[in-house]
Amino acid sequence: MAEDVGNVNFSITLSLTVLRLVGFWPPDTLSGNKKYIYNWYGIFSLMFLLGSYLVSQMVDMFLIWGDLPLMTGVAFVMFTNMAQLVKIVNLVGRRALISSIIASADEELRSAEGVEAKIIVKSCNRETLLQQVIFCCLTFVTMLGWATSAGKGQLPLRAWYPYDESQSPAYELSYLHQIGALYVAAYLNVGKDTLVTSLIAQCRCRLRLLGLRLKTLGQGLQNTEKNHLTLEQELIVKSRLRSCVEHHLRALEAAQQLQYCFSEHIFVQFMVSLIIICVSAFQLVSVTDNPVRLIAMATYILNMMFQVFIYCYQGNQLTQESSEIAGAVYQCPWYKMSKPLQRSLLIVMTRSQRLAKITAGGFTTLSLASFMGIIKMSYSMFTLLRQLDM
Repeated sequence: MAEDVGNVNFSITLSLTVLRLVGFWPPDTLSGNKKYIYNWYGIFSLMFLLGSYLVSQMVDMFLIWGDLPLMTGVAFVMFTNMAQLVKIVNLVGRRALISSIIASADEELRSAEGVEAKIIVKSCNRETLLQQVIFCCLTFVTMLGWATSAGKGQLPLRAWYPYDESQSPAYELSYLHQIGALYVAAYLNVGKDTLVTSLIAQCRCRLRLLGLRLKTLGQGLQNTEKNHLTLEQELIVKSRLRSCVEHHLRALEAAQQLQYCFSEHIFVQFMVSLIIICVSAFQLVSVTDNPVRLIAMATYILNMMFQVFIYCYQGNQLTQESSEIAGAVYQCPWYKMSKPLQRSLLIVMTRSQRLAKITAGGFTTLSLASFMGIIKMSYSMFTLLRQLDM
């Protein structure tokens, strides 16, 4: 299993391992009855982690409809689970294409040569791993707070059950199901989100490596004819430039594939996060008699904000790295090259003006401005809820 999900980016390795363990990322070597059993295991995991809990929350939402404080108490987890269900379906449905994106990026980053190129790859790995660790820590604190804040005879979160969950052993079983399912589903959610953001980060890394190659087009070539390249040197530069163009096209294709695979996925997450931040903030100001619950809700809001932030940050950096390709071309020794080769460099610079970017459903480009827009809109919705509750 370790060999199957291994990747130059440790964050992607962890994410794929989590997906495989819960039944959503089958090994390519599975066939026959083993594949059939694994698929049924995935269906069982889906029902245990999300299916049964979503049904109980929807029924409870119907029963308490009109009571705003109780509705917000159900909505923030229910919408999280609904978004996660959409993301799981998207990952499973497009697994073949996503696998090819992962393999292509892994192959290119592993083949990076030179000290500076390897430093770029390692910095990408450190950045994505740090984001994943922060995400996991916020998730752990939130889940721990929910698990320990339940009153005597009460479940951590509201849900409807077709039996009296306050009586033993139904209470203990319901409690274990809620906490167990929530913990596994929460870290599965972290794995899915960091998988997407790490793939965007790898696309950024490919563009940074391309910029390095363009800057060093003339590396190792000694001038012999009055500060101009010889014919043999020109051929070497042409070969290097051709390789750079191929790398650029593959990086842009990877960005387009990421857009195709995850654009709707990100849009759903943004819309759900907007609602969750709003209703969680409403719950935060409503819970005043339980300090543990208060801390858990506060970290949950931070969790949702960080989830949106890493998408927007990576998308913003991808666009920025793409825009710096033209500058990298200008830093190479173009003044030593022949006119035809200079024209080729101009073509590369012109092509680089079409920036690589990821959008959320085609409505907004992932950027730090988009992140601030979501936070502002969540605050506006929170203010409206407060007014309705008065």
